[in-house]
Amino acid sequence: MNKLRHASLAGAAITVMALTAACGGGGSSAKDDYGKAPAGSSSKIGEGYGSGSGGSYGSGGSSQTQAKNAPAKEMTVREAPGIGSVVADSTGMTLYRFDKDTAKPPASMCDGDCAKAWPPVPAGDATAASGIGAAVGEVERSDGTKQLTLAGWPVYRYAKDTAPGDTKGQGVGGTWSAFAPDGKKAGGGEQGEAQGGKQGGTQGDKPNAQAPGVSVADNPALGKIVVDGQGRTLYRFNKDSAWPMKFACTGTCLDTWKPAEPVDKSAVRGVPDKLISTVTRPDGTKQLAVDCWPVYWFTGDKKPGDTAGQGKQGLWFAVNDQGKKVTSAPQG
Repeated sequence: MNKLRHASLAGAAITVMALTAACGGGGSSAKDDYGKAPAGSSSKIGEGYGSGSGGSYGSGGSSQTQAKNAPAKEMTVREAPGIGSVVADSTGMTLYRFDKDTAKPPASMCDGDCAKAWPPVPAGDATAASGIGAAVGEVERSDGTKQLTLAGWPVYRYAKDTAPGDTKGQGVGGTWSAFAPDGKKAGGGEQGEAQGGKQGGTQGDKPNAQAPGVSVADNPALGKIVVDGQGRTLYRFNKDSAWPMKFACTGTCLDTWKPAEPVDKSAVRGVPDKLISTVTRPDGTKQLAVDCWPVYWFTGDKKPGDTAGQGKQGLWFAVNDQGKKVTSAPQG
C-alpha cells in the first residue's frame, strides 16, 4: 500500500513526456554522478559582443603579440576535434572569421579592444596549401593596414589560443568561428553568407542569423560549457530527469528559467550530434535537450558570458561539451 502511495505521489509531482527524438533509457544520462568540467582557460563566453567597460572582447597576452600579428605564410587544413576541418597558419594556429564582418564587399568590424583579443592577420606572404578552396585576398582596415581575407572574409587569430591546434575561439560569443577550407564557418550552420553578420539580431533579440544554435564556450571557472546562439549559458535542472523524461520546472519556475528553443543539428558546434535532441513539454511546446536533459537559460544572466544561474538552490547547473552537468562553482 505504501509503495502504491509513493508511486502515486511521484507521478503527480512530475509529468512524464515522450521525446520527439528518442533518447536511451536508463543509461548514465539519468544519473546524478557527473564529473567536473575540464579545467577552464582564461577565455570568456561574452567576448565578441560589442564594446563596454572592462573590455568585453577579453584581453590578449602581450608575450605573444608579435606571433599573433605575423603573416600567415602557408595555410594548411587540419582536423579539430568536435569541429572538423579548419584552416591554420604555417605555425598551426587556428584562423577565424567574425560574423559581424562582411565578405561582399570585404569589411572588418573588429577594431580597438576587439582587435587586441582577435589580432587581424596581415595580408601578404600568405599562400593556401592543397585542400583550401577559398580565394586568398586582402582588405584595407580602418587604420590603413591590409588584412588577409579568405573567400572575402577578414582573417583573425585568437589571442587566447596559446598553442598550435588550440580552438578556444570557436563559437565565442556566438559570432566567431574557425575557417573551414571553403571559407565558410567550420562546424556547419552557414546562413546568409553574402550579407555577413549585419543581417542578424543583437543581444536581447533573436540570435544573429549566422550564429550557431548551440556551441561550446570556454569559461574561466567552469571550463567548456554549452551556450545558445546568443552566447547565453544553458542549464539543466536536477529535479528534471532524462529517462524517463520528466519536467519539474513548470508554472512560476518558467518565469525565471526559460526553456531553450530546439535547433537544427546543422547549427550545432562542439557538441556531439547524438547528444542533441528535442523534447515536448507538458504544454505541448518544444524544448532543446542535451544528453536527453531539458536545458534552460536563466533570466538572471544579463549578458553573454554570465553564469549567475550556476549552482542556484543547489539544483541548476551548466552543461559541458559532453552533456554532463558542471558541478564546480563559479569563481568570483
